[in-house]
Amino acid sequence: MIYTMMQACKEADMTYQALKYYCNEGLVPNVKRDKNNRRIFDEKDIKWIKDLVCLKKCGMSIQEMKDYLALCLEGPSTITRRKEMLSVKREELLSSIQELESCVDYIDWKQQFYDDVLSGKRPYVSNLIASK
Repeated sequence: MIYTMMQACKEADMTYQALKYYCNEGLVPNVKRDKNNRRIFDEKDIKWIKDLVCLKKCGMSIQEMKDYLALCLEGPSTITRRKEMLSVKREELLSSIQELESCVDYIDWKQQFYDDVLSGKRPYVSNLIASK
């Protein structure tokens, strides 16, 4: 199947502007064009574009995605380096998850504190308002 830019955006769940930017930055290699010189994409392109969306969500910068793409285009000899890049991103994501879980724990604690104050189980204490 062949996809237009709009169809590709819908398939990959990204904006038209983002896909155009990725194409202009060379992140979608071998972009084909129709008889009217509009970009068109095949199934392999769509799979790669979805990969780019995921890599972006993983926190990869445009330059990191370019570096990763360059390694992919070199073939199997770069698999070890690609694995290393992904491993670093994975560790960063796990660290972010831990930070977010700590934030959720804080909010849960604070909500319980407010519930306890509202129900009369504990007095209200503030670190911001001086006690009398």
